[in-house]
Amino acid sequence: MQKDLDLRITPEQASDIEKIKNIFSGHSGIPVKNINSIRILRRSIDARQRNIFVNLRVRAYVDEIESDPEFTTTYYPNVKDAPEAIVVGAGPAGLFAALRLIELGVRPIVIERGKNVRDRKRDTALMNREHLVNPESNYCFGEGGAGAYSDGKLYTRSKKRGNIEKILNVFCQHGADASILVDAHPHIGTDKLPGIIEKMRVQIILSGGEVHFQTRMDKLLLENQIVKGIETHNGKTFYGPVILATGHSARDVYYMLHDQKIKIEAKGLAVGFRVEHSSHLIDQIQYHCQEGRGEYLPAAEYSFVVQAGGRGVYSFCMCPGGTIVPSASGPKQVVVNGMSPSNRGSRWSNSGVVVEIHPEDFPEYSKYEELALLKFVEDLEELAWLHGGKTQVAPAQRLYDFVNGKLSTSLPRTSYSPGVVSSPMHQWMPQFVATRLQEAFVKIGKSYKGYLTNDAILLGVESRTSSPVRIIRDRESMQHIEIEGLYPCGEGAGYAGGIVSAAMDGERSAEALAQKMQIKNQ
Repeated sequence: MQKDLDLRITPEQASDIEKIKNIFSGHSGIPVKNINSIRILRRSIDARQRNIFVNLRVRAYVDEIESDPEFTTTYYPNVKDAPEAIVVGAGPAGLFAALRLIELGVRPIVIERGKNVRDRKRDTALMNREHLVNPESNYCFGEGGAGAYSDGKLYTRSKKRGNIEKILNVFCQHGADASILVDAHPHIGTDKLPGIIEKMRVQIILSGGEVHFQTRMDKLLLENQIVKGIETHNGKTFYGPVILATGHSARDVYYMLHDQKIKIEAKGLAVGFRVEHSSHLIDQIQYHCQEGRGEYLPAAEYSFVVQAGGRGVYSFCMCPGGTIVPSASGPKQVVVNGMSPSNRGSRWSNSGVVVEIHPEDFPEYSKYEELALLKFVEDLEELAWLHGGKTQVAPAQRLYDFVNGKLSTSLPRTSYSPGVVSSPMHQWMPQFVATRLQEAFVKIGKSYKGYLTNDAILLGVESRTSSPVRIIRDRESMQHIEIEGLYPCGEGAGYAGGIVSAAMDGERSAEALAQKMQIKNQ
C-alpha cells in the first residue's frame, strides 16, 4: 500500500529521513515497522515567520517495496532516414526542440554558432582573466546557450505554455538529480549542467540527428515567402523548415531579419544593475535570525516587485551563494549576470534589480523603429564599457551611495573576477531608470531590514533580461506570421524567459513543425 501525507516540520527534522518516517507514522497511525521506505514528492521552505518550517508531501510505501522509477523516461527512436528539419541554436529551446523532433519522427540538424559546452569554458575563463571576448563563444553563445553557465535555475511561472514535468523529467533522464522534481524552486547548478547538456547532444546524434558547432547562420533562404533553408558563414547550406532558437543575445539575427524584411517588432524589457550582498546577510534577513541559515537550511533566496515612478522594479535571476560573471558577447560591451554552483556555497549572493522599459520611453531611438530598444541596450552596454575602462572591468557603486547620489570612495570585495572600478552610476544611467531604482531600493530597504546597506555593491549593467525584439508568429501554427516554414521560439524570439519556459517553447515549436510535415506528406 502507498499513502501520501502533507507534513509541516522543522528544517532539522526535514534533513533526516528516519525522523520524517517517525513523524509520518505519528500522523498516519501506521507503525514505523510497516513503513518500508519514504519518498519525498514535494518540498518547499516557509520562511515567512520567525519560526522556519519545511513543507513536505511524502509518500510512504507500507508493507511493499518501493518500485516506482524516480523519473519518467522518454523513448527516442532512430530518425536517421526521416524527413529533416533545421534547428538554429543549441540553447534550451533548440536542444528540447531537437529532442522532441526525434520523438515525433523528424531528423534534427542542429546549427550552433558557438563551441561545445566544454570548449566554451576556456573562452569564458579568458573573459574573466584577460578580458578577451570571443564574439562566437562566451557566456551567451555556445552549446547550452546563456543558461549553461548562468546558474541552471529551473523555476518558471509559465505553467500554461507546456508540460513542465516533462521538461524536468528529460533533464533527469540526462543526468540531473531527481530532487529537481521535488523542490519548489529546482536548481541544477553551473557545475552540473554542462554534463547534462553533453548527454542531450549525444542522444541527438545517437538517434540519427546532426549537431554542427562553430557554424553561424547568416541568411534565411526564402522563396515566395517560404523558408527553404539557411546559409551559414562558412558557405554551407542546409535545407528544410527552420526552428529559430537563437537566444536573446544573437543581435545579428535581428539585423538579418530586418534586412530580409521579415516582420519583427520592438518589445519591452527591463534593465538595471546587479546587486551583491554577503550571503550571510541575506540569510539573516530572510531567515529572521542573526545566525543566518544554520546547519539545515540552504542559502536564502529573495524575490520582490515594487512600483517606482509608475513602473515595476523587480529582482531578476537571484543567485544565492553565487558569483557575478561577465556576459558580453561582443566588443565594447560590459554586461553582468549571475550564477550559482549546485551547492550554492560562495560567500556572496546576487540578483539583478531592473526597471521595466518600453520603446516609447526613449523617443530619441524611435528612428530605429523595430530595433529601437536593441539600439538603446547596445548604447547602454557601451556606456558601461567606457565607464569600466574599456575592458571587462565593471563600473560599480556602493548601494547606499547610489541611492544618495554619491560617488563611492572605496568598494567592498566582490565575486566579479574581472574587477570593478568606482563609477557615478546614478549620473550616467538614464534618469528614467536611475531614479526609479533609487526609489525602489528605499522601499525594498524598508521591507527587508538590512538590505539597504553600503556593504552591498551595484555592478553595471544588467541588460539581458529578455529580448528587445519579438519575432512575430501565429499563435496556433507557431510559424512566423508571414513566412511559412519558419518557427521562431524561445527567449530570442521573445516568447520565453528562462531555461524551462524556453525548453517548453522549443517543444511546442517542434510539435507544430512535425504536424505540418505530416500534413504535407499525406
